[in-house]
Amino acid sequence: RRYQRRPQPPLPPYQMSRTTNFALIGTGGVGRALLEMIMSSRDHHASTYGLWLNACLVADSSGAIAAPSLADARLRDALKLKESGGKLKDMSGGDGVVARADGQTPSDFLSQLVDGLAPDTIVVDCTATDDTSSALESALAKGQRVVCANKKPFSGTQALYDALVGHPHRHIQRVRHESTVGAGLPVIAALQRLTAANDPVKRVAGTFSGTLGYVMTGLQEGRPFSAIVTEAKELGYTEPDPRDDLGGVDVARKALIIARGMGWRMEMKDVAVEPLYPADFASLSVDDFMKRLPELDAGFADKASAAKAQGQTLRYAASIEDGKLTVGPQTVALTSPLGSLSGTDNLVEFYTKWYPESPLVVRGAGAGAGTTAAGILADMVELAFSQSANTK
Repeated sequence: RRYQRRPQPPLPPYQMSRTTNFALIGTGGVGRALLEMIMSSRDHHASTYGLWLNACLVADSSGAIAAPSLADARLRDALKLKESGGKLKDMSGGDGVVARADGQTPSDFLSQLVDGLAPDTIVVDCTATDDTSSALESALAKGQRVVCANKKPFSGTQALYDALVGHPHRHIQRVRHESTVGAGLPVIAALQRLTAANDPVKRVAGTFSGTLGYVMTGLQEGRPFSAIVTEAKELGYTEPDPRDDLGGVDVARKALIIARGMGWRMEMKDVAVEPLYPADFASLSVDDFMKRLPELDAGFADKASAAKAQGQTLRYAASIEDGKLTVGPQTVALTSPLGSLSGTDNLVEFYTKWYPESPLVVRGAGAGAGTTAAGILADMVELAFSQSANTK
């Protein structure tokens, strides 16, 4: 007779071997997915790690809820409010509601909230704004830790990046920003392991946009550029203004974060970005832009055909090599990892001393609230077991 061990119920929070406070800034799609994931992972984190992730602050730009320990029921109430279009300043049914004062900037408000947190609290940035930069700097200065999915602080000025990541010595036990590049893909983790092994990265090539991957796959199939973009917009793959994707700036931000992770010191203005539309299209309304897209069909068809004749294909990719960071359409061999890519997946190739010809490849879904939240949660758990931020 085979006996199976009965699953044990999780310990109550006060009996966990480790309780780690966290403060969430940003309750959009990713922030809400993260809170749901944390609550649904309670049993797993308890049985596997003896860990309780304790919410002490949840904030949006209007206000926040704060307490030494926010119960899951309170968090669910906040989720319901946000999903209905409400603001946290309007939360009811308990104390601990903090509203941003009239005339107070979001940046100053968030910094004020962070200033009141205990040391070693993990400050989680799930926004897409520059307004969190001062709060993140303040958090690190006060002995807190940071997990970030927001690309803007890490692709801002070099000085801000240095303050967050640490320069010249990186404080890897206090900051995680995996989800700034590839949602839940372990791109930053792979780079950090190569760095730790003193395996110099000579070249990085990657596609960092599911939307542009979809467009390039369509061109490879022989479809008109205008039809592909129109379909992508209808499917919700692009922003309401497709130029936000087709311009390549989001890809450039992600590539800049990787280059800085390699030790390069550069600003966004140093990145050469080639958008998928001509300069005179930039000032058009969205409707006029969409109407004029067929003017670009012939040019893209010619490029796709020329690549195919050479056994290659087009990819919108970033290339980091020899001190230069370029972003734009590139021809790659069909037999290469980038050439084999299809659909909306992201892919990054690392060419190093030990991976000179056959690169280290990270590939998978690079977008979506769920995958991004999973990357953030993994970063939070890692930091929960890192050396105390205040331990010298």
